[in-house]
Amino acid sequence: MSTLKTPVTEEDHIQGDKNAALTLVEYGDYECPYCGAAYPIVKRIQKHFGKRLRFVFRNFPLVESHPYAGIAAMAAEFAAMHNKFWEMHDMLYENQDALDIPDLLRYAESLGLPADELQQAIHDETSADKIKNDFMGGVRSGVNGTPGFFINGQFHNGSFQYEDLLAALENADNVKSP
Repeated sequence: MSTLKTPVTEEDHIQGDKNAALTLVEYGDYECPYCGAAYPIVKRIQKHFGKRLRFVFRNFPLVESHPYAGIAAMAAEFAAMHNKFWEMHDMLYENQDALDIPDLLRYAESLGLPADELQQAIHDETSADKIKNDFMGGVRSGVNGTPGFFINGQFHNGSFQYEDLLAALENADNVKSP
């Protein structure tokens, strides 16, 4: 079974309690239809576990298959520089069919972010190193498609359907608890 090779740090995009008993790491691609299907499931999982779950998102844009995934990741990282990562993350998944540059600029404006600076950041590939580091960490950890999930550092080799992910997380929580 694959394990997470890159530990979670403050550099990651994290929702939830840093001391939570459970950590769910997703390697995702904003244009991937499977990631889009997993998005509301992860939200539901987060609601179910509440403070017991820490959710981490890492970029894994499969640009050969999804031509807008790379610039969407750059938009999310640009938003992160303005403390709006999760708002942009959600907007991208909720608008997966509209991820070209004009769309991304519109999303930035709707979040109160400077669209001209986003356009420059995409042009300059300002976040390319962060995205590449996320991607390579996923590759080293055995991710070969999206979404790729790790539960408490162990690759989740099952379905990301709600019941399956819920059971895997509950099992991990029971293993951790005495």
